[in-house]
Amino acid sequence: MSIKDWPTDDRPREKLLALGADALSDAELLAIFLRVGVVGKSAVELARELLQRFGSVAGIVSAPHDEFCAVHGMGEAKFVQFQASIELARRALASAMSERPVLNTPDIVKDYLRLSLGHERVEVFVALWLDAQHRLIEMQILFRGTLTQTSVYPREVVRAALAKNAAAVILAHNHPSGSTAPSQADRSLTQVLKSALALVDVTVLDHCIVGRGETHSAVRSMAMMGDM
Repeated sequence: MSIKDWPTDDRPREKLLALGADALSDAELLAIFLRVGVVGKSAVELARELLQRFGSVAGIVSAPHDEFCAVHGMGEAKFVQFQASIELARRALASAMSERPVLNTPDIVKDYLRLSLGHERVEVFVALWLDAQHRLIEMQILFRGTLTQTSVYPREVVRAALAKNAAAVILAHNHPSGSTAPSQADRSLTQVLKSALALVDVTVLDHCIVGRGETHSAVRSMAMMGDM
């Protein structure tokens, strides 16, 4: 049955207009993006197939070009549309962080980091450089590693902070495995970088670890351990 033949309240577009985007399932939102299905499948059914194949919306977004285009009904045009949509969302969040202090928008920071790092298949270490009012100057990729680790050099982090004329920073890296629990190495690195950056009057506000669909603070983890 075509979506056009569904009851009006069940159609994704009409449902979004009536109830808002957050009332729709992942499959329904994807169906609106896809617009049409393929022979024998509605857009919603095609969306469900994508979710089943790639595991989640994040999995679809991070799917390699060839794997994505191999799905019947997809193709290069849809791949480009997906990537463009994610980049637009990233830029909207970056704009919001550059206009007001990031400490006032913690959820925006987390969303931005998930969009920026959640699709990466190797560990990536980044810095969100901030001005004296804690507004975003720029997100900078500092180091890329392997599936399980990346090497971070404090001297290079300090050099980058000076080049950006930053007053503060939020550090972040991803765990491609999906786990966001900070390791002892993560905690030790955070402390080393805090000490190194303090020498040039740059404050480390947080060190976030990005996994699949969530973000964890290594700094808050260290603080809780200190209270024990």
